[in-house]
Amino acid sequence: MNDVSQPAPVADVPPADEPTLLVKIFGKDRPGITAGLFDTLAAFRLDVVDIEQVVTRGRIVLCALVTAPAAALEGELRSTVHSWAESIGMEAEIISGTGDNRPRGEGRSHVTVLGRPLTAESTAATAALITNAGGNIDRIFRLAKYPVTAVEFAVSGAEPGVLRSVLSVEAAALGIDVAVVPAGLQRRAQRLVVMDVDSTVIQDEVIELFAAHAGCEAEVAQVTAAAMRGELDFEQSLHARVALLAGLDASVVDKVRSEVRLTPGARTLIRTLKRLGYQVGVVSGGFTQVTDDLKSRLGLDFAAANTLEVVDGRFTGKVIGPIVDRAGKARLLRSFAEQAGVPLSQTVAIGDGANDLDMLNAAGLGVAFNAKPVVRQAADTAVTVPFLDTVLYLLGITREEIEAADALDGVPTL
Repeated sequence: MNDVSQPAPVADVPPADEPTLLVKIFGKDRPGITAGLFDTLAAFRLDVVDIEQVVTRGRIVLCALVTAPAAALEGELRSTVHSWAESIGMEAEIISGTGDNRPRGEGRSHVTVLGRPLTAESTAATAALITNAGGNIDRIFRLAKYPVTAVEFAVSGAEPGVLRSVLSVEAAALGIDVAVVPAGLQRRAQRLVVMDVDSTVIQDEVIELFAAHAGCEAEVAQVTAAAMRGELDFEQSLHARVALLAGLDASVVDKVRSEVRLTPGARTLIRTLKRLGYQVGVVSGGFTQVTDDLKSRLGLDFAAANTLEVVDGRFTGKVIGPIVDRAGKARLLRSFAEQAGVPLSQTVAIGDGANDLDMLNAAGLGVAFNAKPVVRQAADTAVTVPFLDTVLYLLGITREEIEAADALDGVPTL
């Protein structure tokens, strides 16, 4: 017996010239509207070609594309649908036509727009830019209403790379954040997310926390800022800053760990990604004395950073082992991806400083989080609001889905 698998049958679609009816119902939402409409249509033995339903502020718009009945019955169908709609306080519109929706164009993307607030002006400008790039907006869906407004445009007809370059140039001037991700199954695949630590996962610069205990915070902060702007070689600046910690009692590590402040949304981001089966890691130009603790507290899969040398219970002013710098972060991203069994195209990197650039460029999606200008310009997309969990919206995850999962697990809403 031949055991060759057969392709699944393809559902029939109406020929382009077959008569169809677009039935539109709109009015105040209530339970039973969808069932009522299709109960009404069922009497005419129609086939359903397409359905779309949207509810906004308690008002519903329900559209059903169906095959047309025999010509002799169309008048009766129209009268019956209008009578049913009127009986429940709704309005109906029925439009004759032929065939199904026109095929979507090549080059499909998910365009996510974040605004705080999202203004009509910026929305109009975004839509115009998509149109000017040759794209058509097929669908719009709200992902979140707080702490930012996030909406997703399903766009066809424009190459994603072209669309990204057009929108990223204008996003800052419009006061919004925009991400363009190619549509397809890859968006739903398991991923690896790797984040910078200082000023990304946490609000602090760890070396400055150590420096505060050594009495040299101002001097260290000045060097750190210059390094993050790309004005100084990272490795040289690291050695210069660490040298200032020489002689500091290593017991200060516990104090520094307690002083670390997570970025708003960091726990939510990591918790949600882990629920989805993603693997999550951090890489840092800071120190394992802090990142190892974060890995344990947050349930991370990977963590890598520099290590402060300790001799006789005191910092020596040196680091040991390979330096985690700009190139090192990119190498670690590739290493983590290999260990996780995730192709590099399915990785997401998040960072804020110049030493994150190689990692952001190597990842499938590079996200500049409240980043320096040079980083925003180089990354695939930028997030300029102070909530790390907004990155979830770039992956198509809604605020409602996040909160529903938290409620099931008994996690308080933050």
